[in-house]
Amino acid sequence: MGYLTTHVLDSAHGCPGENIPVSLYRIGSDQSRELIKQTVTNDDGRCDQPVLAAEDFVKGVYELQFSVGAYYRARGVELPEPAFLDEVVLRFGIADEEEHYHVPLLISPYSYSTYRGS
Repeated sequence: MGYLTTHVLDSAHGCPGENIPVSLYRIGSDQSRELIKQTVTNDDGRCDQPVLAAEDFVKGVYELQFSVGAYYRARGVELPEPAFLDEVVLRFGIADEEEHYHVPLLISPYSYSTYRGS
């Protein structure tokens, strides 16, 4: 069976994104969002367990939501209100239930990027 992992790197400070709340949603054919899991990144910017694994890892469309505004506020970064980036939402598809999908996130208070990692 495949599984889903993530990793957050803070490019503004050159370190892992520690203690960032992460939510995973499954997107229905009617565009509804079903909350699957909530977790928090560890001191290496990773989640301690796969975000999605085993029997829950099925084909479909998903969203990972990262609370980056809360992370930067906790670090003492002064952000405008509202913050330019508060919740970063990545929508992606899982097409192969046997593969590892790794979705890293590189953040700063004013930008982000992602890709399908390994």
